[in-house]
Amino acid sequence: METARATTDLPFDAVLCDVDGVLRFYDTAEVTRLEVAAGLPEGTTEAIGFAPENDLPLLLGQITREQWAQSIAAGLASRVPMSVARQLAKAFTEAGFWADTTVVRLLRQVRGFCPVVLVTNATVWLDEDLALLGLADLADSVINSSLVGVAKPDRRIYELAAEKAGARLDRCLFVDDRQENVDAARELGMTAVRYSTAGDLDTALTGLFSR
Repeated sequence: METARATTDLPFDAVLCDVDGVLRFYDTAEVTRLEVAAGLPEGTTEAIGFAPENDLPLLLGQITREQWAQSIAAGLASRVPMSVARQLAKAFTEAGFWADTTVVRLLRQVRGFCPVVLVTNATVWLDEDLALLGLADLADSVINSSLVGVAKPDRRIYELAAEKAGARLDRCLFVDDRQENVDAARELGMTAVRYSTAGDLDTALTGLFSR
């Protein structure tokens, strides 16, 4: 077990950061094109793909990408022909992605002051995705729900991330784009920031960089 770092004059001893919606974003243009062509409201596939009964087993490492796609196609099958449903599911589960360069720059700067841990509800192939983005070395550690078997906002994943960083819970800055995850972090005593833009992260880190 890693021991907690001694408290310093820094505003926090570790930064725990979400991945999707903060660092990584998806290109859903093809999904939207297919939905429009099929007469579906934009976002229909995403709503089905991220429904807890389809999404949570994936994020806990219990199903494969192919099984996830099958569950999405099944959810769409009552609205469009199965061939179209499969097209949509494939486009959604294999969508391209990109990283926010400002967030990447800020997190790399943070590592000059304290550890960065990515704490994320993600798939078992996240490491491959980070490598494709050239970000395999972005963080000191990655706590991935599909590998540890617990997902935000369960307190255990926050505790695992803080332990990995070697920091007390109340000495961690947590950044996430979902309010329920931010609320859970605050209940544990963390300083927590709801992310909307890179400016939110920049502002949260001001006290660190000014030291």
